[in-house]
Amino acid sequence: MTLATRFTKEFGVRHPVVCGGMTAVGTADLIAAVANAGGLGFLTALTQPTPEALAKEIDRCRDMTDRPFGVNLTILPSIDPIPYDEYRDAAIDSGITLFETAGRSPEPHMPAFRAAGAKVIHKCVSVRHAIKAERLGVDAVSIDGFECAGHPGEDDIGGLVLIPAATAALSIPVIASGGIADARGLVAALALGADAVNMGTRFVATQEAPVHDNVKRQIVANDERATNLVFRKFRNTARVAKNAVSDTVIDIESRPESTFDDVAELVSGKRGRTRVLTEGDMDDGMWWAGQSQGLIHDVPSCRELVERIVTEACDLIDNRLAPAVQREPSATTARTTA
Repeated sequence: MTLATRFTKEFGVRHPVVCGGMTAVGTADLIAAVANAGGLGFLTALTQPTPEALAKEIDRCRDMTDRPFGVNLTILPSIDPIPYDEYRDAAIDSGITLFETAGRSPEPHMPAFRAAGAKVIHKCVSVRHAIKAERLGVDAVSIDGFECAGHPGEDDIGGLVLIPAATAALSIPVIASGGIADARGLVAALALGADAVNMGTRFVATQEAPVHDNVKRQIVANDERATNLVFRKFRNTARVAKNAVSDTVIDIESRPESTFDDVAELVSGKRGRTRVLTEGDMDDGMWWAGQSQGLIHDVPSCRELVERIVTEACDLIDNRLAPAVQREPSATTARTTA
């Protein structure tokens, strides 16, 4: 059983379920498992230390699945220059034809993507940015509601408004993201006009996710309130898991004289990846998590998760929504019967 949408048809996948790029998490172990489950996953290019390492990771993923998967290229400002073009070309040279871009505009990379015959999904947090991405020629947009982990932007618009606003403004497929972790979220997203859903936090709490088991247990234990919004002061809002470190960052940011330098060591990505994701010390680094934690109650395999979500979504549509439609007799029929 599956749900056929524009997204599944245009991107050649069985189910309208996506695992977008996640730093330090989007490796072959997880992405191949998502692909084998019938979803579409994206290896995170910058998780690999070099473009050559990315090419090897693509090969490793191909050894684990014969299903479609793609590569995420997140384009962000950096103190040390990042060879984005080289990462992009390494993926193209490895035969990747599905890309997810995020952060800054994908415009500089579009000619190379088009020359390679690749499809591009651009991740956005606002309708205006989604419209611009469509004009640039991307093939789909992934729209992040305020509930999401990571950077939700500065507009603070939840998915219940943002998703239908985006689908009304765009002609290309839309992937709903943020706050989605189960069949109810998938059905709701389709009702709001989306063609697929993207899940991040939910896929971190799977057996194949390459993070410490303490992280997975913490996601299950947390509820929808267990996040903090950091970097508000610096207009670079990020939603992370609530813990001792992110609580401290919030406290420092509240001080009028504080600057980013005052929190830089606490929020170090390397610290979070090493101490939390790898070593499992849940209070010694900052790590990404969304409000969907409140909907996550187990740690299944990717196959179990995707099949459960799709099966339950079909059941919701068939047995809860469809029976709710009651056809009232027309005025003509009523007069004829009388």
